[in-house]
Amino acid sequence: MDGLKIYNFMKFRGYALVFSTAMLVISVWSLATKGLVLGLDFSGGTQIEVGYDEPVNVSLVREELESVGFENPVVVHFGAETEVLIRLQGQPDQELAQEILAVLKSKDANVDLRRIDFVGPQIGEELREDGGLGMLTALIIVMIYVAIRFQLKFSIGAVLALAHDVIITLGLFSLGRLEFDLTVLAAILAVVGYSLNDTIVVSDRIRENFRKIRNVPAVDVINESLSQTLWRTINTSLTTFLVLLALFFFGGELIHNFSIALMIGVGIGTYSSIYVAASLMLALNIDRNDLVEVEEGELVDDLP
Repeated sequence: MDGLKIYNFMKFRGYALVFSTAMLVISVWSLATKGLVLGLDFSGGTQIEVGYDEPVNVSLVREELESVGFENPVVVHFGAETEVLIRLQGQPDQELAQEILAVLKSKDANVDLRRIDFVGPQIGEELREDGGLGMLTALIIVMIYVAIRFQLKFSIGAVLALAHDVIITLGLFSLGRLEFDLTVLAAILAVVGYSLNDTIVVSDRIRENFRKIRNVPAVDVINESLSQTLWRTINTSLTTFLVLLALFFFGGELIHNFSIALMIGVGIGTYSSIYVAASLMLALNIDRNDLVEVEEGELVDDLP
């Protein structure tokens, strides 16, 4: 491409390998030893919605509940500053709501109980299993799709890059002791889609350049392809990140961890599209022969 500056991305793939390996080891270690802080959706418990006549400070409500013995209550605004959602993990208890309401009424007599929801441990276990199965299914479908659209080596690179993104995102949640609930699971699945889209764009350009450029090492073709898609990748990631920052600061506590998961995923996904997927293709010795169909008796370099 005339006037295009070609960046030697693959020059740093050794450093990228060290970084990715370190992040994966730390993430797997944290997940194995600390695990995830499972939210109410997965662990089971009680969810109570109460309403006030005037806006209320959720920090004060949390302190009131902790002062009388409720452990680690999750207290957030729900829709408006007069509506408060309280989550307590553990065995669902019908009387728990009345106990909480009594504590809150001792501070403000105008508190009203709006609704009570219970999530049993069995339902939480089913959600964990279904979530893991959904993640595995998504990766298998992605591998089949990329193998059909491109080639098996592209497929292996894409799926390992997606697994890399998911494991690191989960590992950072484990290290940071951030709550993992259904909204975060949705964010992880969105990360898979986002990272796949980025990888598909890069892979499409690599395939196109392998077909157009002859007698050039694979590493040079990949560097040129990454350079051609660089600004598209940066612009997409930057605009997405800005939206997620807005969600993080103004979206409320209910989607706080959702936006964190997506921000981590967008950053890791952008990196992996360049350095994980492309580096794996080189490690698998991708070349023009893999992408150009050759008729019997014909040489690859004789093709246009």
